[in-house]
Amino acid sequence: MTSILVDHLVIGAGFSGLCAAIKLQETGERDFVVIERGSDVGGTWRDNTYPGAACDVPSQLYSFSFAPNPDWPKSFSEQPEIQAYIKRVADESGTLDRFVFDTSVEEARWDGDAQRWTVRTSGATYSARTVISGAGALSSPKLPDIAGIDSFEGTLFHSAEWDHETDLTGKRVAIIGTGASSIQIVPAIQKKVAHLDVYQRTAPYVIPRNDRSYSKLERLALAKVPGLQKAYRTAIYWAREGYVPGFTLAPKLALPAQKMALANIAKGIKDPALRAAVTPTYQIGCKRILISNTYYPALAADNCEVVTDAIAEVTPTGIVTADGTARDVDVLIIATGFHTTELPIAEKIIGKDGTPLAQRWEETGMSAYKGASVAGFPNFFFVVGPNTGLGHSSMVFMIESQMSYIIDAVRTMRREDLGAVEVTETAERTWSADIQRRMKRTVWSNGGCASWYLDKHGNNTTLWPRTTFAFRGKTASFDPDAYTVSAPNQLDREAAHS
Repeated sequence: MTSILVDHLVIGAGFSGLCAAIKLQETGERDFVVIERGSDVGGTWRDNTYPGAACDVPSQLYSFSFAPNPDWPKSFSEQPEIQAYIKRVADESGTLDRFVFDTSVEEARWDGDAQRWTVRTSGATYSARTVISGAGALSSPKLPDIAGIDSFEGTLFHSAEWDHETDLTGKRVAIIGTGASSIQIVPAIQKKVAHLDVYQRTAPYVIPRNDRSYSKLERLALAKVPGLQKAYRTAIYWAREGYVPGFTLAPKLALPAQKMALANIAKGIKDPALRAAVTPTYQIGCKRILISNTYYPALAADNCEVVTDAIAEVTPTGIVTADGTARDVDVLIIATGFHTTELPIAEKIIGKDGTPLAQRWEETGMSAYKGASVAGFPNFFFVVGPNTGLGHSSMVFMIESQMSYIIDAVRTMRREDLGAVEVTETAERTWSADIQRRMKRTVWSNGGCASWYLDKHGNNTTLWPRTTFAFRGKTASFDPDAYTVSAPNQLDREAAHS
């Protein structure tokens, strides 16, 4: 099969992939293709259409710095508004002619002789100088390993694959999980269902959602007054950074947030037994802190039951817990999150020694130099790679930081006429060792909980253990001294100048 020659191939068309396309074009790199398995841009904001879906970071910060939006209707935006924003930015970027939708990556294999990646997709095969993966950690839903779940005869779906054809009105509904998606879904559906069982393994900390609508005058001012929207964004940014010491250095600094969460329980729930059931027993921040004003009142409603007993099995008609109680269910909603510590895209990335990235990470756990580069995988870059996640601020900030690093790598390759750049094992190992050393003193390691932040080795391979401005400083420019570099072979040189 003939390969289509491109300089850069980008995987994914969410915030990461769109940012990559825009920044490549801005720097003069116009020969690129963005491969997207879905039918539109948006990534997780395209896919997660469950009732109540919204962002828990204020929109003034959860947006591109180079594409401000003065028309956010309120401080915390909902899924349709965020998806509309992403689509508008994509439409106005002038890059959509290089997006290929409804196309999934089947394999990307490094060809050392050609110094290129051969990327086989469901639509075509590409030969690319670099591959930039913006596939993301919240892209592949994770189903729980529960006995009998395949035998359920009612309607079953994951929160990230919401079945809009199913009317929940008057139904007996069960939802498994009490994470970020669940605490939004529960209040959105509680009033319409006949009965709702919420299966809770670990109670989350939920603080109030200090949301407000922007007035027409305020939105006009944000659009017209120079510097005002940037001032909003800056104030939100620094307020969010104030959480970092409580996560990474001194957990006692997070006590005000913990008191706020406990007061939120007291305000929303009057029953002492239910209060006790939903009160966390670990330090705040150990698991993701959630925000909602309506979650606890929904749990306290007469048609809702919080089930804390472990699930023994799923039967054709419902759920049986470890105490032997059987509860009938018409609709079963799975809200157990995503594959965050084993990125599915890694199974399809074959390095220079013929080993899939997933196999390497299976043995060692996820790691990447500056969250972007892995030894043995030349000219391959992650956006939102290992240890770049946040528990307090905007991932869009991290995406822009990482893209700055990747774009400078591309510029360096162009300027120095380099055929391949591969991070050294020493640089990657030193970076990852420093990350894990810092993790030992964080609340994520010492907060007394088990979370999706940790992999099977007990390492936190998902979060960044410092401030976001520290990460931006680390990724401000490409550092070729940390890489093995090589000149292009004659075939690639000819292709570059053709």
